[in-house]
Amino acid sequence: MISIADVRAAAVRIAGRVMRTPAIVSDGLSRATGARIVLKLDSLQATGAFKERGAANRLALLSPAERAAGVIAMSAGNHAQAVARHARLLGIAATIVMPRFTPATKVTRTQAWGAEVVLFGDTLAEAAAHAHERAAAEGMVFIHPYDDPAVMAGQGTLALELLEDHPGIDTLVIPVGGGGLLAGCAVAARAVKPGIAVFGVEVESYAPLAQRLAGQPVSVGGATIAEGIAVRDIGERPFAVARDLGLEVLVVPEVAVEQAIALLVEGAKLVAEGAGAAGLAALLAFPERFAGRTVGIPLCGGNIDSRALANVLQRNLLRDGRILRFAMEIPDRPGVLADIAARIGNEGGNIIEVIHQRLFSSPSVQDARLEVVVEARDATHGAAIAAALEAAYIVRRV
Repeated sequence: MISIADVRAAAVRIAGRVMRTPAIVSDGLSRATGARIVLKLDSLQATGAFKERGAANRLALLSPAERAAGVIAMSAGNHAQAVARHARLLGIAATIVMPRFTPATKVTRTQAWGAEVVLFGDTLAEAAAHAHERAAAEGMVFIHPYDDPAVMAGQGTLALELLEDHPGIDTLVIPVGGGGLLAGCAVAARAVKPGIAVFGVEVESYAPLAQRLAGQPVSVGGATIAEGIAVRDIGERPFAVARDLGLEVLVVPEVAVEQAIALLVEGAKLVAEGAGAAGLAALLAFPERFAGRTVGIPLCGGNIDSRALANVLQRNLLRDGRILRFAMEIPDRPGVLADIAARIGNEGGNIIEVIHQRLFSSPSVQDARLEVVVEARDATHGAAIAAALEAAYIVRRV
């Protein structure tokens, strides 16, 4: 197991190369969750994620011969950019193996830091196997994204900074992919503040740590907005730390992650990727576990695709009843559309979209089918708009 001395040494080693990010109390999130929320904004790192901490520490420990040989890593996202950036700062040649499905933006961002990008395999496991083969054949040093003591120690500097800035924190909630961040932060936090509660967070489709701690067979897979923590296998070293420290892992549903992303945008004016929002998702999914506590949450990544972010925000508006879609069979005569628009407008609703069908949907030639998408302030306001329409028409919510 790594020690607090390892984490403190890492903090000295990476100083000046990795940003000491701010930790802020969020009044908006605190009101929404019933806990006092302190956010550690590692989304402000140069590559947009906490991964720089571990990469910078690991690369700083390379011998002159290892630096000359170069490094290789496997990643589809934040670890790739972190290794590429800090290799460039140290003048080390870096090769990053990424699966063929990796989005083009992540490939180009990694290349922009000066790394050679190799696209190989359809899965992260296949990419990892190829990276290990290349490392063995060409003498490069493989930089593991999480199952490495130096990487874990580097990630632990996040908790060290957070507790130095906010010593009143009594609970940490840490997203878990391969487990390096959880392990490093738990070791640092328990050393600095022995009574602190530390929780890991996984999503339902990828919960290998929770399953292994419970003695269950690992079964993962499926689509998730939290792709940054969609890891098939927990690292053996992080698993040992979690087991030995008796850490509890909370497993959150996909909808809680989406709600957390939206709440961060609306309640804190911050953008997070799914993995970065997973800590807040735990408070939304298990509010009774954190009521009245002072909770430190790393906003550990902000690299979310713009289209995905837009979809999450729209889906959250639908869930909250702030966007509604009404379907109506209406008489096909002059003035009906104007009447419907007036009823919506008089209630303060905003019409976003109208679909008016005469030929394809209506059962009678005398009728038409109308679908209207309306923006409301909240669910109560939406119900008032629906009532105004139902006073004159047969309305169905779709």
